Amino acid sequence: MKKYHKGNRLLSAWGFSVAGLKAAWQDEAAFRQVVVIGMIGLIASALLPLSAAERMIWLLPIGISWIVELLNSSIENVVDLCSPDIHPLAKKAKDMGSAAQMIASGVLVITWSSLLWELYFR
Repeated sequence: MKKYHKGNRLLSAWGFSVAGLKAAWQDEAAFRQVVVIGMIGLIASALLPLSAAERMIWLLPIGISWIVELLNSSIENVVDLCSPDIHPLAKKAKDMGSAAQMIASGVLVITWSSLLWELYFR
């Protein structure tokens, strides 16, 4: 694998990032699910009467969820690469990545619920 794109590290990093997003979209159903939920949230944020601060609070958990899912998928892929055997440490690593995504999803649900509650009772 070529390390950098003809001396331009920024361009190389961009290319690696795009390749990672494409791989996650193609190979990871969970990533596609959180992206679709996030896109629904993006559309909702444009339609809801939110202040600028509320809109940022609404959008932040989407980004966090996407980031956590990418990291969780990365952990799972590395663990699977290291050994196809079931090992207690491999299970622990995968379970911890899954727990991180569960917490990120919980933050999203709590944040959105709180903002919708606030909008309903304004």
